[in-house]
Amino acid sequence: MRSPLILLFYLAALHSTTVATEESSLMTLEGPITTDSFQLILTHEHVMSWFGQDPYYIGQFDAEDVKKQVVPYLKKIRELGCTALVECTTAYFGRNVKLLQELSEESGLPIITNTGWYAAANDRYVPNKAYQLSAEEIAQYWIREWKYGIDGTEIRPGFIKLAVDRGPLSDIDRKLLIAGTIAHLETGLVIAVHTGDNPDVAAQQLTLFKERGVSPSAWIWTHAQNVKNADPLIEAAEQGAWISLDGVRTDSERREHILGLLLALVDAGHIDHILLSHDGNSYPSGRDIRPFDALMTDFIPLLKDEGFTDSQIRQMTVLNPREAFAIKIRAY
Repeated sequence: MRSPLILLFYLAALHSTTVATEESSLMTLEGPITTDSFQLILTHEHVMSWFGQDPYYIGQFDAEDVKKQVVPYLKKIRELGCTALVECTTAYFGRNVKLLQELSEESGLPIITNTGWYAAANDRYVPNKAYQLSAEEIAQYWIREWKYGIDGTEIRPGFIKLAVDRGPLSDIDRKLLIAGTIAHLETGLVIAVHTGDNPDVAAQQLTLFKERGVSPSAWIWTHAQNVKNADPLIEAAEQGAWISLDGVRTDSERREHILGLLLALVDAGHIDHILLSHDGNSYPSGRDIRPFDALMTDFIPLLKDEGFTDSQIRQMTVLNPREAFAIKIRAY
């Protein structure tokens, strides 16, 4: 059963929206909700992850143990001001949408899940069939999840999550990226790609997207905070890409590095392309919580100390996520 809080939230949202393909909607576990229903959105987190374990299509968890650890933490995040969370755990390394929906309902925190396959970690979590299928055939797996629901449920993805390894794009990386562009042009789902400190591969991806008729504004540079300097981030933002600084922590060295990248992007006129999050995990294969509260408790106060206005902070934490994850086809 849905909790009373999230049920009321969902019914109110449905009253103000029509179909999920409208540009004003985000696709949550509970269905489409208008973007203006949300305030602060955490754009790259993991509620639970099978990462580090052997690949398994649907994440295998002890539901009661997960709930005991995760539900109180999600409630805390909601009380700190988070109004939605983007869950980046893909199939084969922990995605379990039925359990995720229960966690969302019991905590009262709307969650956005994903479709797509993860090709970082030396391709450990890429299903064997990906090597035999064409990019078009792979895309159809993800398009079907969008059209009909995930794993026999009515839950639909709110974005496409992909990942690439270091070095030039491998054949499987390229195939999955092409599949992502095909799926985007059918669904309007933004594509978040685990890229990290790999500017050359970021540039390759943007070139591939444009060649496939997809705008860079359909692409999120995930873990962009790992680059050494802001120049490649500015170049990507100039093309329209989203820059995800998703490693927010309380330790001073990490915090100052992210602040430096952020300031450089803002100075270059790209505050409207910044996304902020933690890459936290409330149940990392059963281990202790990897927190995702520092944005609210530490980093936003730091931004205010640095002279950022409420309007600028709202741009990065509310307006940018609404726009990035809005369901719309972004053709090039």
